[in-house]
Amino acid sequence: MKKNIVLIGGSHGIGHAIVTQLAPDNNIFVASRSNEGLENLDVTHIQFDATKDDLDASKFPNEIHGFVFCPGSINLKPFKMMGLDTFEQDMHLNFFSLVKVLKAIMSKMTDNASMVFFSTVAVTNGMPFHTSVSASKGAIEGFAKSLAAEYAPKLRVNVVAPSLVDTPLSSRLLNNDKKREAMAERHPLKRVGTPEDIANIAVFLLSDDSSWMTGQIIGVDGGLSTLNVN
Repeated sequence: MKKNIVLIGGSHGIGHAIVTQLAPDNNIFVASRSNEGLENLDVTHIQFDATKDDLDASKFPNEIHGFVFCPGSINLKPFKMMGLDTFEQDMHLNFFSLVKVLKAIMSKMTDNASMVFFSTVAVTNGMPFHTSVSASKGAIEGFAKSLAAEYAPKLRVNVVAPSLVDTPLSSRLLNNDKKREAMAERHPLKRVGTPEDIANIAVFLLSDDSSWMTGQIIGVDGGLSTLNVN
């Protein structure tokens, strides 16, 4: 049976890699600002800006078997250079917009449905200049664990926590060979992540192969969160 899977975001980066893997065998609904990159995929696109719009639940099927929330930010600045507005914007994009979307579609989630959210390795590993993004992604981790407990055994909720991934969002951190080499060297596996690295885990979490997993924060980070080899 084909599953109905909803992605918020999915036109670029990790979301697009997830859609590419899932589209051949599932009914995919992508709610995002643009359908760029989706033209050649068999998906239903819904115009939606997570920071501004209310999600119209009537545009989705009555039964949703999988849900992925992709929007995110990488605000890397010294704490003293960030105003409260930066923290509010990151919290709104990363966390409050997730809660708002879930309020709209939660009643459509079927028994045994799976939800996948995204955090960052910086929540586990204290890193300079990550105060804003770590705060908002840390909120997602705490929220996901509580949500998983509240909705067990009906729903499964898991979080993927990547390190640096080569996507448009991180392009300014990887925009020359010297930066790319330095970022790769930070990781025990000596490379930055690819969208496919993260998509592989997300697709697994949406599948029945992960049916005994919930409330987990899964590091896909080249070993950065657990190994010290430098």
